[in-house]
Amino acid sequence: MSMRSVPSAPAAGAAGQAKAGQAEAGQAEAGQAEAGQAEAGQAEAGQAEAGQAGALAEDGVAAAFQAGRADALALAYQRYSPLVYTIALRSLGGRAEAEDVTQQVFVSAWRSRGTFQQQRGGLGGWLVAITRNKVADALRQRQREDGALRSMAGPGAQPARVDPPDQVVNRIVLTDELSRLGEPARRIMTLAFYADLTHEQIAGALRLPLGTVKSHIRRSLLRLRTRLEADGVSPGG
Repeated sequence: MSMRSVPSAPAAGAAGQAKAGQAEAGQAEAGQAEAGQAEAGQAEAGQAEAGQAGALAEDGVAAAFQAGRADALALAYQRYSPLVYTIALRSLGGRAEAEDVTQQVFVSAWRSRGTFQQQRGGLGGWLVAITRNKVADALRQRQREDGALRSMAGPGAQPARVDPPDQVVNRIVLTDELSRLGEPARRIMTLAFYADLTHEQIAGALRLPLGTVKSHIRRSLLRLRTRLEADGVSPGG
C-alpha cells in the first residue's frame, strides 16, 4: 500500500472533528426549525384564543347590561365609549359637544336597557343607533341656533356645509370594523373601500398574488357583513 493513501493521525482526527461539527450544526438547525414551527403554532393558537376571548368578553358585557348588573354600565362604557365618542367628535367637530353626547348615549342606554334584546343584535350596534339619534338631535339644535344667527346677520350669510350624520357614522363604524382585521387583509380592504382599486391593482400595489387578494377580500367581506349588519351599517354607506 502506498504511504500517500494512509492519512496521518492528525489529519484523520481533524476530519472526524469536522464531520462531528457538521452533524452538530445540522442538529442545531433542525432544532431551531422545530422551535420556530412550535413558536408559530403557539402564536396562531394565542391569536385564536384572543379572538375567542374577545367575543366572549363582548357577549358577557351585553348579557350583563341586559340583566342590569351593577357593574354593567361601567363595563359597557369602557368597551364602547371610544367608538361612541369618535362618532360624536367627527360628526359634531367639538370635544365638549362630543363628550356631552357620549354621556347622553350611555345614560339613555342604561335607562332604556329593558328594550335591548341581545338575540337581535350586539350591544355595540344598539349603542351606535342611540349615538346616531343623539348626534342628529345635536345637529338639529345647532342648525336652529345657526339659523337664528344667520337671520340676525342678514340675507348674505351662507350656512356651512356638513355631511349628513348617517354618512359620517357609517364611515366611522366601517373604519372601526376594518381596524379589527389582521394584515394584509386590513390593507387590502382599505385599498378596496377608500382607494376604489380593482383586485388587480391591489395585487400590484401590495405585490401579492391575485388569488391571495381575492381570497382575503372574500373572507373579509363575509366577516364585515356580519358585524356591520349587527351595527345597522351598509359597507357602501
